[in-house]
Amino acid sequence: MARLNNVAFLQDAGIDLTTFETRCRWRRFEPNEILVDFDDVSTDVYFLTSGDVRILIRTQSGKEVILGEMRGGQMFGELAAIDGVSRSANVTALTRGEVCVMPASVFREIIFASPVVADRLLRLLTKRVRELNARLMEHAVLDLRHRLYSELLRLSVPRAGSGAERVVTPPPYHHVLAARIGCRREQVTREFTTMSQEGLVERTRGALVLKRPDIFEARIAEAMREDAG
Repeated sequence: MARLNNVAFLQDAGIDLTTFETRCRWRRFEPNEILVDFDDVSTDVYFLTSGDVRILIRTQSGKEVILGEMRGGQMFGELAAIDGVSRSANVTALTRGEVCVMPASVFREIIFASPVVADRLLRLLTKRVRELNARLMEHAVLDLRHRLYSELLRLSVPRAGSGAERVVTPPPYHHVLAARIGCRREQVTREFTTMSQEGLVERTRGALVLKRPDIFEARIAEAMREDAG
């Protein structure tokens, strides 16, 4: 059976993937290894089968902004495969892992041959546009405190057996959060001191607990209303 059948994005594609197998390659990577860099002219698509990576973009002034992380089962590089434009982001490994590297020509053949995969691609691109729009709105109307609230909510998941609490695992470094919301690490540290004093967050072994995510949500909504007014 073709290894491509194990790639989550291509499962149940309704086509024979073995015909594309020999045109793809599998690559292992190590922590801190750059898989894709700014302005690379490559157009391959990368399917993460294991491991974690971080996505960065760079402003004209050279400042790097973290867009997010990806884990096994996700994909990146599809934009260059679609339009042929040089890479707009850097993708760096956070852990050891493996990717399936698929040439743009193979990716496009599969998309046009499989309505199931084409539908997944459209939904994925739509989701990413909505997420970027949300972050753009936050940067336009919210101060750094409320942007931090939003980012913590976005990174968190419900805490099992704890009612309304949410957790971020592993707890994020302050300099990483600063790169996500466009401020300095010292500013994030000050905000965490305030949140801890208010009883909104708690750091445990291996996790950051959001004790009152409802307060974060209420404060963000109020800030949005004030801007609209």
